Amino acid sequence: MYRFLFLLLCVTSFTAFAQTGTIRGTLQFENGTPLVAAVVYIQALEQHTVSDLNGHYELKEIPYGTYLVEVRSIEIQESVTSVTVDNPMVTFSPLLRENSYQLGEVIIKGTTEKRIIETKGFAVNVIETEQEGVKNIQTNDLLNRSVGVTVRQDGGLGSAVNYNLNGMSGNSVRIFVDGIPISAYGSSFSLNSIPPSLIERIEVYKGVIPSHLTDDALGGAINVVLKKNMRNSLSASLSYGSFNTYQANLNGRYRDERTGFTLNLSAFHNYSDNDYEVWGKFVRNILPNGRYEYVRARRFNDAYRSTGGRIEMGFTDVPWADQFFMGYNGSDDYNEIQHGTYMSIPYMGRFSESQSHAFNLLYRKEDLIVSGLDLQLSGVYSNRSQVVNDTVRWNYNWYGEKSLGLYGDPILRPNGAQQGAPTISHTDRNIFTLRSGLAYTIDPHHKVLLNHSYYTIDRREFDEMRSEAEQAFVGTRDLQKHIATLSYEMTILGDRLRSNLFTKFYRQMIDRMDPVMTLDNGEQIRTEERVNSTRKATGYGLALSYSLLPELLLLTSAEKAVRMPSENEVFGSIGENIVENPQIRPEVSNNFNIGFKAGDYHMGAQRFSFSATGFLRDTRDKIVRQINPRLNDAIQTSPFENLGKTQSVGIEAEANYAYGDKLSLLLNLSRFNTLFNMRHDAGGNQLDYYGKQMPNEPWFTFNSTVQYSFFNLLQKQSQLHFHYSFRFVESFQTTWLDIEDFKVPRQFIQDTGFSYLFPGKKFV
Repeated sequence: MYRFLFLLLCVTSFTAFAQTGTIRGTLQFENGTPLVAAVVYIQALEQHTVSDLNGHYELKEIPYGTYLVEVRSIEIQESVTSVTVDNPMVTFSPLLRENSYQLGEVIIKGTTEKRIIETKGFAVNVIETEQEGVKNIQTNDLLNRSVGVTVRQDGGLGSAVNYNLNGMSGNSVRIFVDGIPISAYGSSFSLNSIPPSLIERIEVYKGVIPSHLTDDALGGAINVVLKKNMRNSLSASLSYGSFNTYQANLNGRYRDERTGFTLNLSAFHNYSDNDYEVWGKFVRNILPNGRYEYVRARRFNDAYRSTGGRIEMGFTDVPWADQFFMGYNGSDDYNEIQHGTYMSIPYMGRFSESQSHAFNLLYRKEDLIVSGLDLQLSGVYSNRSQVVNDTVRWNYNWYGEKSLGLYGDPILRPNGAQQGAPTISHTDRNIFTLRSGLAYTIDPHHKVLLNHSYYTIDRREFDEMRSEAEQAFVGTRDLQKHIATLSYEMTILGDRLRSNLFTKFYRQMIDRMDPVMTLDNGEQIRTEERVNSTRKATGYGLALSYSLLPELLLLTSAEKAVRMPSENEVFGSIGENIVENPQIRPEVSNNFNIGFKAGDYHMGAQRFSFSATGFLRDTRDKIVRQINPRLNDAIQTSPFENLGKTQSVGIEAEANYAYGDKLSLLLNLSRFNTLFNMRHDAGGNQLDYYGKQMPNEPWFTFNSTVQYSFFNLLQKQSQLHFHYSFRFVESFQTTWLDIEDFKVPRQFIQDTGFSYLFPGKKFV
């Protein structure tokens, strides 16, 4: 019996000793980018392997036990981790910290995507989000700290956001997510719906836009590039702030390594009472005796709620596609409207509700059919509906109370509702966008790109408050737009000189129909008044960069850019108090940039860089919201109009300093003058505003940001980050007239905070 137990024990021990397992995983930088061609090494076994293009690796037949696993690459800091093999399959996927190694007098470092983009000659700033992903910060706040960028919001949560890039703003600046216009997904889906932790980088192009974005973005473009190589994850965030504001986000990703099946999902919910205090020239109550009472009061009809979600499913990194996704994006909004163009008449009970349903398809493939041929196709079909409700007939003051007349009676609105006649106005939009891009790399120094964008919108409106007979007379509004681009990229002189030559073709068709009653032989008949117009234009440009020294780059770019008027600028929008203007013309601008980038320079653990750019924007028929020169606060709506000639001249500069991974400092400033540059009207008369600064343009801004980090302070493999930022905005006028009441005062904005990243990097 004892011999049997002894034999059984020996056999069991031998079997345990003979067991082996496999160590596998994915090597990634902390920002989610895969680490390619890194060596994974177990010194005790003298066994190693190399990671592939996706950062994947696998070490087989590893005897059970505990080993020190070392990851070696010139792109990362030293990484040695203890790994225990105690089952057939062990997953080890470390997040690695990027680094540069100094070997004697030579710095060896990989060429990052940021460096590649910034050396193509365009006036572009690339914002990397590796450090920002662990902060409680929104994407718009991150953009607002970037050089030459000003993000302005009309009010609280849910109000319109305007992006200004060196004097160009409004619809002249377009927002993209992975090269697709964000407007295709509806108004609820904004940059603040995307947390920085999901963003790989943000590309901010100023003035001259590369052809692959394929849009009539005359003043600039902001392209948000999402992370593609993230591990399977599920993240959630919840924040609460002033004015009963709370925001919740949920994001998840799953990918099956064997089949390539990929699922992306996100959801958000935002709410705010927006009951902040306001005061000023137009915040006033009219007393029963007709006198003005200037007050400080809280907004009472400005609540906002938005809920939405997005799901994408498809395949990634499979033989027939790098990316193939089908997706759905849905959202629902509720937005109360406190006042019109001016704040002198507070509204009660005026609000809008909107819904959006968008279906999208995306296909990307490199080396299609032949090596060097890349194809990208994307399509979005969306149905959007909006209802503007305005049926309250009483006049209200800024305390949310009914206004009283001389004898104490409530005062009625002159036309029966808060803004004009009572209305429950429905606007339904069917929008289809199709974008295609084809790129062929002839050889490492020559590349040709062809892109096309097609956009069409079918818009229908009706008002429930109208009679059945009136509702039968409903007009239609249709708009189509084609943009085609052709570009040629060349690199010569040992990669020191890079050029990008491109041309763009624009075509827009507008169809506007209104039914009317006409008399024919004494009989009334229904006829259609139809206005059709077709606009065509051609643009072209060139971007050059020359590497004067290894760390000194000269850049210049120029473009004749065109922007076609948008749907709301042509057809108006009741919910945004915009009056239609079918005669509005395309905006044309000659844009020039010239500048340099110096760095990174290294002095031991220190590194620093500098950049500066001068720019000129010479614009004809600039499209702006009509500025009321008489300051008549009885006018609560206004159209967009062409403004003749304007010219913007300015400079921006930025400096960066870092000491290892602990300390980082950023300083930047932007200054420009945007002047009305039309001397005479059509009759030869001198115009009053010639040479004057354009209203509503923050012409001087300064930003500074400092961050200090502690590693392994409270827990091993933990990170503690402290950050402080300061922003200065010089005062500017909001009207043509130099009146103190219409001047925005100087702004001194400060923000400080800290973040703690727990070991394992799953909780912040």
